[in-house]
Amino acid sequence: MQLPESLLNSLAGVEGFDHAGFEAVHQSGEQVVSIRLNPFKNASSLKESYLAEIPWCKQGYYLTKRPSFTFDPVFHAGGYYVQEASSMFLWHVLEQHAGPATANKKVLDLCAAPGGKSTLLSAFFSDGLVVSNEVIKSRASVLVENITKWGQPNVIVTNNDPDHFSKLQGYFDVIVIDAPCSGSGLFRKDPSAIEEWSEQNVLHCSQRQERILSAILPCLKEDGLLIYSTCSYSVAEDEQIADWLVTDMEMQPLDLTVPPEWNIVRTTAQKSKAPGFRFYPNLLKGEGFFIAAFKKSMEAVPLKLKETVLAIPSRSEMDCLTSFYPVPDGFTCFKQNEAIRLFPTAYFSSLRQLAAVLYIKKAGIEIGTPKGKDLIPSHELAVSVLGKEALPALEVSIDQALQYLRRKELQLEAPKGWCLLKYQGLCLGWVKVLPNRINNYYPAEWRILKE
Repeated sequence: MQLPESLLNSLAGVEGFDHAGFEAVHQSGEQVVSIRLNPFKNASSLKESYLAEIPWCKQGYYLTKRPSFTFDPVFHAGGYYVQEASSMFLWHVLEQHAGPATANKKVLDLCAAPGGKSTLLSAFFSDGLVVSNEVIKSRASVLVENITKWGQPNVIVTNNDPDHFSKLQGYFDVIVIDAPCSGSGLFRKDPSAIEEWSEQNVLHCSQRQERILSAILPCLKEDGLLIYSTCSYSVAEDEQIADWLVTDMEMQPLDLTVPPEWNIVRTTAQKSKAPGFRFYPNLLKGEGFFIAAFKKSMEAVPLKLKETVLAIPSRSEMDCLTSFYPVPDGFTCFKQNEAIRLFPTAYFSSLRQLAAVLYIKKAGIEIGTPKGKDLIPSHELAVSVLGKEALPALEVSIDQALQYLRRKELQLEAPKGWCLLKYQGLCLGWVKVLPNRINNYYPAEWRILKE
């Protein structure tokens, strides 16, 4: 692996950079594999694969080797998320600066795909509201899939440019921006990224990062928390952005307490002395990463927001729904297209406000679609964290689970009608058992194609 000489030269003198150690770890071929468990689903069967806990993130674990996640039904059931260890440091930042009370917090993950930080945020703010946004349409579809498998109802997935949030001035308590960057922190994990790296691209990325931040900062409440991160080593995308946030945007830098044995390097921006935190793969088990936190000191006057009227199910549709799945306390039903969805009642007004401004791809949990007197249940309900103890279910073997996930025909002894398939206690999805066959309702676009 030939690292760009101009990158190595630019890092000379940067705090924590060791040229020899940095090159050696990139030549080693070592790969670090890590996952973060879903705290609302029991994936305890994975514990025999754990190497160690990731010290800065609750539910984060290193694995002894990289398994085939494609052929693990627990992965498809949302029992865990495969996430790079360094990026899980977001949990530690939130613990120190998000405050002890997470209820009623409105949180925005602006550059969210594929969903690692959004699933972490929805776990941390399990009693708050998380808006998970992705500007690129194709990546937004991947985000929807991962948020669906994670299964929590307190997430809204949007597909908008940062500028589209301009009417939400002073709206969010926390904004996380894992900014698009030049990607040098992932060279060890993805050597092909070296070919796309250039000093010009670093400059382009830093300018883009400023534009994104300029567009979204008005949406942060006064005293709100901004968390900025990249997977780049370049000062222009890291410490210089921190300088710009403090000197030009009047953000107040926030420091962190980090145990020295973690080997995370604290840096200071040249002009403002704003603290940032660098992750070097020769010093810790993780890829290259930078993160910094800020508080908004400028006054933000919230705008008066309009609320879109969302379609509400008819009485007959609600009867159809509740005969199959009674609505849990604390949730409100609405319709999107023909499907009935549940959303936390505490944030239903917020959903209506956001729907008036943003393009929403998914909100809450889709329960199903009424068809005559019957309900066709949704895959979202199957893999959600909502209680499903009263619904018919069947535990399947690994071979049966993989056959289901490939959307192939199944031979099962199951009660007639709709039935949940479970693997190691985790819901995989629906089948419908008919007198002469079993219909497989796993989403066709998510099916396993490999044999």
